[in-house]
Amino acid sequence: MMNNRDRIEELRRDQTLPREEMQTLLTTLTQEDASFLYANAREVREAYYGKEVYLRGLIEFTNYCRNDCLYCGIRCSNRNAQRYRLSEDEIFDCCDKGYALGFRTFVLQGGEDLFFTDERICALVRGIKDRHPDCAVTLSIGERPRESYRAFFDAGADRYLLRHETINPDHYRLLHPAALTIENRRRCLSDLREIGFQVGCGMMVGSPFQTTDYLLDDLYFMKEFRPHMIGIGPFIPHADTPFRDKAPGTLEDTLHLLAVIRLMHPRVLLPATTALGTIHPQGREMGIQAGANVVMPNLSPSGVRDKYMLYDGKICTGDEAAECRRCMELRMEKIGYHVTVSRGDSRVETAAG
Repeated sequence: MMNNRDRIEELRRDQTLPREEMQTLLTTLTQEDASFLYANAREVREAYYGKEVYLRGLIEFTNYCRNDCLYCGIRCSNRNAQRYRLSEDEIFDCCDKGYALGFRTFVLQGGEDLFFTDERICALVRGIKDRHPDCAVTLSIGERPRESYRAFFDAGADRYLLRHETINPDHYRLLHPAALTIENRRRCLSDLREIGFQVGCGMMVGSPFQTTDYLLDDLYFMKEFRPHMIGIGPFIPHADTPFRDKAPGTLEDTLHLLAVIRLMHPRVLLPATTALGTIHPQGREMGIQAGANVVMPNLSPSGVRDKYMLYDGKICTGDEAAECRRCMELRMEKIGYHVTVSRGDSRVETAAG
């Protein structure tokens, strides 16, 4: 009979485990087991990415959203949200400042705001690429038709983040309004990959009604899908949502899953998220030490950062871009890693590969 050390070694070797063994691993990890898991995840991550940590310049350009997801602070029914949209010039200014600070990937993230039509998004992408042709542009703007994704790709967008949140249909329905379905989410992810994007998916950890079985569904879905990027972070409640009184996800569960995902996806780009840094002062450093290799400092104008509140308590809402950049550099150096001036492309094979 295997113990958890055996399970971790098998997971590292085979990049998967039988479902029953994976369930046992996730539910019986001791502190000693976790240390062994993290050490293996670091070794695998460093085999492909060394000690480099890739920076992504996050630009939260709109907090308008047509959707009403039950966990999200910018849900359309939240009348307390202070809505804003950045202008094209403001977005380009964020990129110019970020470029001077060494950022070579810009992430345009926003709610599903239909003011930003396909034409406007394409103009933003082309404008950033014209100004900074050596940079990657990542979009994180939700569900769109396939032809929209094709237009964004043809305009020069390189990557697309679309967290699936939970792949289990029953669980998905408990977190989202009836108009949103996991079937359409999966269609979007499939379209993005077929078009040629580097694609990111991922789930919340500890979201309301989540079970270990649901998490296992997520892990095996991602193993089948083979994303280029995986973004996970703990659920954190927001006071103006129906889930205001739900318990947050834990640091330990998030770190365990980061390490497991690294062993299942050795080449994947894996962020240590802002949410992780929100639930623990050293959360992002701990994420890097559990196998992550990406951090996403905020390049949004400081005047709007406290308005893009997906959850309560978000960190770095008042910092200037330069402060965020230098702070992250120092944080990574303290744990033996270094940020790098690089696009930081995924080493997962492309859809054509």
